[in-house]
Amino acid sequence: MRIPRITLGICQHASRGVASRLPRPSVAPWPWQGVARARNISSGTAQKEVKVDETKVYKTDEWMNTPSTILAAVPRRLHLQKDHPLRITRELIESRFPGFKTYNNLFPVVTIGQNFDSLGFPADHVGRSRTDTYYLNKDTVLRTHTSAHQVDTFRANESAGYLISADVYRRDAIDRSHYPVFHQMEGARTWDRAAASSNKTLAELIWDDVAKIPKHSIDVEDPNPTTHAERNPLQDGHSAEEVEAVAAHLKRSLEDMVVTIFTAAKTAAAEAGSETTAAAQAPLKLRWVEAYFPFTSPSWELEVFWQGDWLEVLGSGIPQQSLLNTAGVPNRVGWAFGLGLERIAMLLYSIPDIRLFWSTDTRFLSQFSSAGPISRFVPFSKYPACIKDVSFWLPQRSSSSAAGGISRNVGATATASSSPTTTTSHDFHENDVMEIAREVCGDLVEDVHLVDEFVHPKTGRRSMCYRTNYRSLERTLTNEETNELHDKFRQQLVEKLGVELR
Repeated sequence: MRIPRITLGICQHASRGVASRLPRPSVAPWPWQGVARARNISSGTAQKEVKVDETKVYKTDEWMNTPSTILAAVPRRLHLQKDHPLRITRELIESRFPGFKTYNNLFPVVTIGQNFDSLGFPADHVGRSRTDTYYLNKDTVLRTHTSAHQVDTFRANESAGYLISADVYRRDAIDRSHYPVFHQMEGARTWDRAAASSNKTLAELIWDDVAKIPKHSIDVEDPNPTTHAERNPLQDGHSAEEVEAVAAHLKRSLEDMVVTIFTAAKTAAAEAGSETTAAAQAPLKLRWVEAYFPFTSPSWELEVFWQGDWLEVLGSGIPQQSLLNTAGVPNRVGWAFGLGLERIAMLLYSIPDIRLFWSTDTRFLSQFSSAGPISRFVPFSKYPACIKDVSFWLPQRSSSSAAGGISRNVGATATASSSPTTTTSHDFHENDVMEIAREVCGDLVEDVHLVDEFVHPKTGRRSMCYRTNYRSLERTLTNEETNELHDKFRQQLVEKLGVELR
């Protein structure tokens, strides 16, 4: 999703429909700075320990790449805040899974064993890279997905079904639908093969449970067979009869949940008077699409026809039996799904920018209540944008970082007395630029994207040009502010990445 481009380097200070300009507050670009902050416990030039959420202390090493602004987000726990749209969305989903045990307070710091190894991530998987993941040390990360707790939850075996909702952390792009901290929900339902008897097979028991799921009248497209030898294979040790029943239970359960969500969204849109086009008035439709996920087989995505487009809303499938074996429950078989709470909430409430979820502005928060019906978000203003470009040559000097990615000091909370390590064009990763932009500009940057790159025909040097859109969700930015932010951003690119500005 991209906003219309405007004249480079020019801030629009007058705009129809824009609220009166507010006094410039003396706050940092991040809305939660001052609420909680990671502390440098050690003395000297290199940080040796970091405190997370004022409760737990972790040793750090050269793999540490988690900035204090990210650690400061840990205590926010938006999915638990009263009347927050993420909490309301979470509770709406939970209401469609009676009897499932919920886990909503799992701590976000996990081992690489939990986050990667237990799920079978290859040693060279890109997700393990410091360009993608926030490390505290070589063995410890901020979870990148709720599945970091999947094997532990299966092992605990406290209920046949469970739901996990949690904040997750990834170094990612900057735009209105991506944020370094977001929220996922995953769920699973399993059956014990020992429950089968001479009277009923396990498949028959599962079909009995399928019959208990509420029915709906929405049109569902599901043209493919449950399994396909090449596209969606049956796992070794699984019977076709059992998987057919498990897949039916998965699909009926998730259809019930999605129909509930989008029926509420459709009602909210109608009450807001926004369902005026033919596309908006089109009946709700669902379709199942074959998919590939490394942890499930067979696998499916569920899509919804919403306001004229097919939208992917979740992924699902039959968990790899190896995961259940690792968890010590080899006799169980079942299904699992995962979704992004922000994505669902943005559709449900028509929230246009993911940064809004982190807003502490009462004009945003006061619009939501768990006590009333779902209602569409009403923008309180659309403040003008300020777009600026930064162009640079990537360095040709070599770098050494055992952990990979950019300089090991980038984004860390260690002091900056040590000399910067540079990166070559071979080491360069776009997420490094995004991380620096977030660290310098916080939530005052709406979008950063590459607009031009080329390789010099004689020198072989590589040039990049990134366009940065500055826009506050709560006030009009001045030229002086954006110039100051952009200058700091440019300087940090030089210091952290060793680039040469053009």
